[in-house]
Amino acid sequence: MTDAELGEVIVEFVRNGPYVKCSAVHTASGVEVSAIGPAAEPRAVERVAVAKLKRALSQR
Repeated sequence: MTDAELGEVIVEFVRNGPYVKCSAVHTASGVEVSAIGPAAEPRAVERVAVAKLKRALSQR
């Protein structure tokens, strides 16, 4: 699944000390996933969350 096929995704970051939680929600289906990682690398955590979302959608 490419980014163009994915459609609209809402991404939210919540920092908790040295960690950040990134939640990604697919707006068309309501599927939500999250990933946790170091707060110093929020974009890397976002990439993991979006990859998890793509996998979750492909298994539906």
